[in-house]
Amino acid sequence: MGRQAEALLGALQGLGIAAGDRVAFLMKNCLEYAVCEYALAKAGVVRVPLAVLLGNEDHIYMMNFTECKALIYHDGLAERVRAMAPDLNTIETWISVGGEEASLDSGHLRLQTLIDEAPEGRIPAAVDPEDLASIYFTGGTTGRPKGVMLSHRSWFYTYYVEMLDFGIEWGERLVMTTPMTHAAGCLILPVLLRQGRCVLIDHFDPDLLLATIEREKATATLVVPTMIYALLDHPRRDDYDVSSLRNVLYGAAAIAPQRLREALDVFGPVFTQFYGQTEAPMALTALSRDLHLVADADREEAVLSSAGLATYQTEIRLLDEDGNEVARGEPGEIVARSPNMMSGYFENPEATAETVVDGWLHTGDIARMDEHGFITIVDRKKDMIVSGGFNVFPREVEDVLFEHPAVRQAAVVGVPHEKWGEEVRAVVVLHPGAEVGAGELIEYVKSRKGSVMAPKTIEFRDSIPVTNLGKVDRKAIRAGFWSGRDRKV
Repeated sequence: MGRQAEALLGALQGLGIAAGDRVAFLMKNCLEYAVCEYALAKAGVVRVPLAVLLGNEDHIYMMNFTECKALIYHDGLAERVRAMAPDLNTIETWISVGGEEASLDSGHLRLQTLIDEAPEGRIPAAVDPEDLASIYFTGGTTGRPKGVMLSHRSWFYTYYVEMLDFGIEWGERLVMTTPMTHAAGCLILPVLLRQGRCVLIDHFDPDLLLATIEREKATATLVVPTMIYALLDHPRRDDYDVSSLRNVLYGAAAIAPQRLREALDVFGPVFTQFYGQTEAPMALTALSRDLHLVADADREEAVLSSAGLATYQTEIRLLDEDGNEVARGEPGEIVARSPNMMSGYFENPEATAETVVDGWLHTGDIARMDEHGFITIVDRKKDMIVSGGFNVFPREVEDVLFEHPAVRQAAVVGVPHEKWGEEVRAVVVLHPGAEVGAGELIEYVKSRKGSVMAPKTIEFRDSIPVTNLGKVDRKAIRAGFWSGRDRKV
């Protein structure tokens, strides 16, 4: 990989791509992704990863906004590149991963040919820790997605904390099934530094993942909670030997404690949770494998509901609306200070100033911290439901619904109500063959959380929409209930 990255570096410099230029990646999981990432890093060139599952409109905006000079794309996505090309204003160099020379569009280059025919002699690039290494775009939940600027310093400390808090061991064999343009790419270097290897899958499929773990005798994998649910519910799960697994890293969204208990029963004490943001990659908190094992039954629910403890390098405070620190056990916004934080939002000083205040990152996530320092995220600030003047956090309601044996998936949102402003509504998917009435589920939540938190209505569906990263898409669910209204609260 190092040799190929060096050769590609020379080829890129020969094409006039220099330190500070931006290069977009539109690739599925592949070995070439890592080569391209480290070639750019060596040259001081800024990578702009594009999530394959996003649409062309988003990709066009991201490349034009960051004024990308080159696009490296997977041959299987050539049709999409062709469709976007007329609207890409700044792309001068087009590089295809895979494919044959004869099949490339006019003027497009083939990555492997560039590597094979790279000129001798690279121009050393002086890279400062604060120089940009990448621009990653947020999910775009409000308006246009923001470009998060991550420096070489930020990435160094991201890898550092993963080595310390993720339990990555010597000779790790990690199966990557989530996009390398997102969290999976953050784990390449830590695994290689432990003399391990990365096994790449370009999409999630329960059979493919389980078969790969068995064949490779994999010791670790990275998943999101919806993938854990799919594995638990898979009818052929027990046909595969996954006894080699010692570390299942999971994050990106909250997991229901009841389903986590099921996962611990099925796969054993192999789970490591992390919580972070694009603005502070991967890990502001972590719940290690040993912390998943709770001897005190009275504390088990609290621990398994939590996102764990602040990582080695991170300071965390919980603040109220006035910026005052809340008491232990009270909800407040997570603000964090860590050396892997972003440099700011690209070309957006106003949003940067709102998010980073006096060196502290305001995450927009609401959490409680107990007397032991465990941090339980109750929801995104924007997802909070205000019903009759009371604050309701959807995740707390969802966790209870997941405990009902008939419930396979659940999502809770606020919908318009003339009297209360917002009404708590649950969208529920049942296990195959299960039967339960809406009234029973409402009473089930009310008996545990009280009438304010209990859903007023239940809607049964065959599926719940998720984002391209596998998170429950509450924005999409809410949209159907709030359409045609000027205010969405």
